[in-house]
Amino acid sequence: MLPCSRRYERVDCQQAACGNDSRRDSGCLACKVRLASVCASLSVEELEELDALSHHTSFDAKETVFVQDHPAHSVYNIIEGMVRLYKLLPDGRRQIIGFALPGDFLGLAMRDAFGFSADAVDSVSACAFSRSAYASLVNAKPHLLRRLHEFATHELTLAQEQMMLLGRRSAEERVICFLLTMRDRWAKLGKPSVTVPLPMSRQDIADFLGLTIETVSRTFTKLAKDKTILIVPDGVRLLNTGHMEMVAAA
Repeated sequence: MLPCSRRYERVDCQQAACGNDSRRDSGCLACKVRLASVCASLSVEELEELDALSHHTSFDAKETVFVQDHPAHSVYNIIEGMVRLYKLLPDGRRQIIGFALPGDFLGLAMRDAFGFSADAVDSVSACAFSRSAYASLVNAKPHLLRRLHEFATHELTLAQEQMMLLGRRSAEERVICFLLTMRDRWAKLGKPSVTVPLPMSRQDIADFLGLTIETVSRTFTKLAKDKTILIVPDGVRLLNTGHMEMVAAA
């Protein structure tokens, strides 16, 4: 499937014509993930400027957002849903490198080509920006550039933690760390809960953790049998977070 960077859906023309009050009700100022995204550093006036550059776009489950090594014409701010990020190896194998949640920004590297592929896990809504227009805005807003650097540093930290997870942890430890990380990420979006949504497949989790799907399934079953978790539709409920946090900290 071709990348969807051209598949923009303009914000309703009537909305754009209604003036600032309409934009404040439905644009960047009303965005429910603004404070968790790079946009949090912008003033009201700057958000209106950003809003004028944005194109709302949506993707169905399993639909491609962009493709590795294809020209990076656009950058994306995820508003709703989850995006699967992965690299394709020369032999055709897939390595999942992460899952983007609402508030995550895709395209921080500002490279001429995408360094990985992305597709929607479930229904995804995003704000898309022309790469050139967004780069011009960043160059004119040093505080936005600092915010982007903070996000890039966080991504680097996550990558380093992922390397340690794959190299030094048992299968059970990998699964536990993964579940706690997902819990914390959802909590930062204002959704703290012992029930962790997992819209991705067990195969996705296996690819991310460097395990087989059989090992992941056995590990979930064991954790459920030990009453560490309870498997529920589209996720898991953490029953013994104290034990899980001890395992993760070891």
